[in-house]
Amino acid sequence: MLRIAELVSSELRTREVLVRDEEPPSDYGKKPEERTADELVEYGVINLDKPAGPSSHEVVAWIKRLTGLEKVAHAGTLDPKVTGVLPVLLNRSVKVLPYLLAEDKEYVGVMRLHGDVPEEEVRKVVSLFKGPVYQRPPLRSAVKRALRIRRIYDVKVLEVSGRDVLFWMWCEAGTYVRKFCHDVGILLEVGAHMQELRRVRSGSLKEDSSVTLQDVVDAFVFWRDEKDESLLRRVIISVERAVEHLPRVVVRDGAVDAIAHGAALAVPGVLRVDSGIKAGDTVAIFTKKEELVAVGKALMRSEQMVSAKKGIAVKPEAVLMKPGVYPSLWRAR
Repeated sequence: MLRIAELVSSELRTREVLVRDEEPPSDYGKKPEERTADELVEYGVINLDKPAGPSSHEVVAWIKRLTGLEKVAHAGTLDPKVTGVLPVLLNRSVKVLPYLLAEDKEYVGVMRLHGDVPEEEVRKVVSLFKGPVYQRPPLRSAVKRALRIRRIYDVKVLEVSGRDVLFWMWCEAGTYVRKFCHDVGILLEVGAHMQELRRVRSGSLKEDSSVTLQDVVDAFVFWRDEKDESLLRRVIISVERAVEHLPRVVVRDGAVDAIAHGAALAVPGVLRVDSGIKAGDTVAIFTKKEELVAVGKALMRSEQMVSAKKGIAVKPEAVLMKPGVYPSLWRAR
């Protein structure tokens, strides 16, 4: 029977949770905050405050060399001069990279005009860029220079001082802010360029909880040399926090190991789901203890997941949990 269990609220989303069934607590698995230091590193993400100077790839190379980790990757390239939030994924968390790359972003920047323009006119022209915009990647780009459409969800002028314009932007992943500044200059008929830029949010990761490269180095030194985990636990967050923007599907203990082996999630294995899920949406599969099992594509709507008697609810695309953490009940059937 379809029931509304609770209301999940955050700054990014508000979703009702639809319940299919309930299951008593078990001794299997563990909550993300109860992981050992080694497990935290294995399933961790660093919300890094990238400094000006190095490229995103250089930052990742430094972290990999300094920590000795086998797998390190970043989600969302920042130019060398750009600072701010750079999600860095460690070891098994690298599997969610494609889903973090697609997250929306927020920036604060300074645009320098090449001529004098009344503030009212600047604000008027900047407001015109809210919505879909055509952009072509710059010559020095890692992607094909094909004309494409990106969406600017919101953009505001915060302050104008002479020819310097302080602005805030909320945009789709892959939006070139430098191109935005150039295009504003064209419409104002004086020219303009991006003087400074800082990313203040990437998906669910914000600058107020970011850490520095020095914090990362110190955390690993204290942990490995002095057996002090305190800084490590502040520097590394669980991968679960990095995918908070994705709608959730919570599953039975008996379904977890099958998914960990790559099996699709059938509706009998579903306990509860976020409302608003449509077929084709990307969703995160969680245990009752809020461990991320996998990320995949929904094959039916939320309401169908909690009411259907049979069928496949989610097809996993990236499996994070290792087999054997939960019992292999599916093998006994």
